[in-house]
Amino acid sequence: MFSSSQEEYSAPSKDPVKYGELVVLGYNGSLPNGDRGRRKSRFALYKRTKANGVKPSTVHILNTAQASKAVSSKGQHSISYTLSRNQTVVVEYSHDKDTDMFQIGRSTESPIDFVVTDTIAGGQEGEETPITQSTISRFACRVVCERNPPFTARIYAAGFDSSKNIFLGEKAAKWKNPDGHMDGLTTNGVLVMHPKGGFMEDSKPGVWREISVCGDVYTLRETRSAQTPGKLVEHESNVLQDGSLVDLCGATLLWRTAEGLFHTPTQKHLEALRQEINAARPQCPVGLNTLAFPSMQRSRALSSLEDKQPWVYLACGHVHGYHNWGHRSEQEANTQRECPMCRMVGPYVPLWLGCEAAFYVDTGAPTHAFVPCGHVCSEKSVKYWSEIPLPHGTHAFHAACPFCATQLSLPLGCSKLIFQGPVD
Repeated sequence: MFSSSQEEYSAPSKDPVKYGELVVLGYNGSLPNGDRGRRKSRFALYKRTKANGVKPSTVHILNTAQASKAVSSKGQHSISYTLSRNQTVVVEYSHDKDTDMFQIGRSTESPIDFVVTDTIAGGQEGEETPITQSTISRFACRVVCERNPPFTARIYAAGFDSSKNIFLGEKAAKWKNPDGHMDGLTTNGVLVMHPKGGFMEDSKPGVWREISVCGDVYTLRETRSAQTPGKLVEHESNVLQDGSLVDLCGATLLWRTAEGLFHTPTQKHLEALRQEINAARPQCPVGLNTLAFPSMQRSRALSSLEDKQPWVYLACGHVHGYHNWGHRSEQEANTQRECPMCRMVGPYVPLWLGCEAAFYVDTGAPTHAFVPCGHVCSEKSVKYWSEIPLPHGTHAFHAACPFCATQLSLPLGCSKLIFQGPVD
């Protein structure tokens, strides 16, 4: 029942060291139109055959004309801090044989290992849904993993571009620290939240912080892109833990360690749970027809509804087959429907199984649904995500379904499902 997660396909043939996985919230096991190349819903970080990490080395204080020449030499990684039209500080980075670096961002250029685009809440739109203006940085962040045990992973804001440079212009928030080293923040920032107690059934949400280009931890700015940084939080670090969330202002990623993934349910286990529910032959209490959850493949794609698809009255949790009566609203179908069992009025939605195993905090049966989207998973997983405030836009936070990114209807955010067994 327990094993490492399902993304074995990107691993080389020999058993490599797996540092962990980054999983994008809002997708139910794959992108709507399928995973393709570096653009997918989850990204496994494996130990590279050859280390590609870098560490700060020489610092140059140059006039801006000199700086552009210095960084155009492609052989060296560097970070440029433009202080004024006339002065730029360039920090050169040298090769680090002890670390592997992985870069995440919106750009499809070769330095990006994991291409991430804006998540559309609801999960039903196609991959090509136009975003008027993306708020995710082209080179958003980098994760640096130590090549030796315990394989610690650290996150830093900004990624190196095709000329191996990170460029913080005049308008970017930047400063010199008391020890003399330069640091700064990206335009919309990289926010991180470490859950208290790891990613487990009794964990609680931590506090959202901002990570700087050099990996220091700061309180949040007044607004997402304000030029004044928050306060340095000295006792916290940029080390990723199992269950850490990374927000790139348009997409939120969940970090799962290799050890944490070992304890998640496998696809086989989730399929066995689906078959177990269907084998009990739940019935519509009105139509008395047998209900069945669609296959994992159809659940991932949110494809067309099936005849036996279970539907639920979210206000009470009574599970039915689809029927077309009890409307209380002429304008919007299914938003105000009266349950024939208990007369409670509320949304009436189809149920879909949560297929992304990395979002489960335990291996429990799928007994609860998120409100209002109808994605189903274990009680402890539903309750965990219902308490997590996720960044939304440039300054708001709200809880959302991890499988489709739909904002949850609070105070509860979830509904316990009440199935009726066969009458015979």
